[in-house]
Amino acid sequence: MTATPTYLFHTVQAAPREWRETAEALDAAAADAIGASGGEVFGIWRSQIGRPRDELTAITSWRDGVSSDAAIEAARGWLEAGRGIRTHESRAMTPTLRPADATPPRRQGNYAFRYFTTPEANYSEFLSLCEAAWPGFEAAYDSQVIGLWRFGEGSAPGAIDTLLLTRRPDLAMWERSKLPEGEAEREVRAKLSRRYDLCDATWVVTTTLITAHDEKDEARWA
Repeated sequence: MTATPTYLFHTVQAAPREWRETAEALDAAAADAIGASGGEVFGIWRSQIGRPRDELTAITSWRDGVSSDAAIEAARGWLEAGRGIRTHESRAMTPTLRPADATPPRRQGNYAFRYFTTPEANYSEFLSLCEAAWPGFEAAYDSQVIGLWRFGEGSAPGAIDTLLLTRRPDLAMWERSKLPEGEAEREVRAKLSRRYDLCDATWVVTTTLITAHDEKDEARWA
């Protein structure tokens, strides 16, 4: 039986004005702190719209065969030793349609974290709509679907919680992607709108990638 890859979703509250130093310290320490346990940093993001200035979002990926409990325990030591961290929380999740592997995103841009709570009865159609809409979405908006993960525990009985991470070149394209132009874009939007209608709840926050390799985001979003 093939092991299901484990990912951890981390929310980190840094001390006031220390979000960048905290993020860079976590990234630098990851190889020693979690590497031996099979973990690596998939990405670290900072708030753009919707979350506090000094909150960081991080995702770590773990080798096949590393259990979620073992990953969370190893990550706890990494986070508790981190510079300037006030609080932290980690949740286990597994990939669904994407990502196919744990290759980290490296291009700067507007990264939207969208959360869904979907009734189990609607979940199969939800996935089918995602799969059908993504190619047109990516072609129309110079955007990428990084991943859609399922959290280990639902927030309500009979519900499935998922996290969708998408990248666009900038915030203007995030807005543009909500306003379809032409028949092809309207078809994509119809699929995405139907997906939202299947959910009990959905919400989004936008971020930029601190661990990007091409450029550093210096905008003052907060």
